[in-house]
Amino acid sequence: MTRVLHISDTHFGTEVPVVVRALLALAAEQKPDVVLLGGDITQRARRGQFSAARSFIEALQLPVLVVPGNHDIPMYNVLARLLDPYGNYRRALGPVLEPVYEDDRLLAIGVNSTRPKYRVDGEVSPAQVQRVAQRLRAGRPGQLKIVMLHHPVRAIEPTDVSNLVGGRELAVPAWVDAGVDLVLGGHIHLPYVVPLHGSEGEAGRRAWAVQAGTAVSYRVRGNVPNSVNLICHEMADGASHCELERWDFQVRQGAFTRIHSTPLW
Repeated sequence: MTRVLHISDTHFGTEVPVVVRALLALAAEQKPDVVLLGGDITQRARRGQFSAARSFIEALQLPVLVVPGNHDIPMYNVLARLLDPYGNYRRALGPVLEPVYEDDRLLAIGVNSTRPKYRVDGEVSPAQVQRVAQRLRAGRPGQLKIVMLHHPVRAIEPTDVSNLVGGRELAVPAWVDAGVDLVLGGHIHLPYVVPLHGSEGEAGRRAWAVQAGTAVSYRVRGNVPNSVNLICHEMADGASHCELERWDFQVRQGAFTRIHSTPLW
């Protein structure tokens, strides 16, 4: 079985230490094949915040694929935002903004949906859409195929429509047609899963948009606690099976606990 831990919006600089320790314990217990960290790694893109994030990633002792979020670009340091917007990110997390993780069972493609010209909004360009679609088509049979970006591609609350990534109308059907199974997002601190469709609509191929809450920050949304996702995928008797588990931090237990499991296929 392939196990993927999907976390987002850690917002280091606003992290809650007990929640950080609980997430490290969850990762040690579940032993995922890879951790996918979907942006807003820091609160204000400062070096100390990236250093804390780097220490957390190293403590996981697991392969980690990371993409930036809008908070990972300096907001108040105007000169850095103009001349070197990803400087602190690259110094702490490496030079690649759109990494790829692949093995025989999994293909995970990172997409940078941030734009330094925007403070909050994100977009994917036609070139990004095409590049990702080509990489998906080149994947191996039987792989779980994931695309991860920071901004969501689908909303369940009307107030979140303005947070959807620009270019999604082109990206979603192109990626579904190319074979993506899951499109992972964050940004709005609200966990949910909704179906996605390709160019043929509901009569064609289906995939899923999977959103994660804020993993370790006190900047939770309303009464939604810190939350992460565990994706479990296996091939059995020639058939593919995938379940999405939502794990929320429980204050009384001081730990992440599984809230529910959703069979996706």
